[in-house]
Amino acid sequence: MERKFFRTGNGWSLFIPKVIIELLKIDPEKDTIEMQIENDVLKIKKKEKE
Repeated sequence: MERKFFRTGNGWSLFIPKVIIELLKIDPEKDTIEMQIENDVLKIKKKEKE
């Protein structure tokens, strides 16, 4: 799946399709994500609640 970044304010955004959000079991209005870069790969995962 390919996506392009788009400009929002002073930063950049990436559209994440609903199906990906559902597969990751993320509620965009309540949950927080963690992002990590390994070997030039951006990894996104749902942050576990403490």
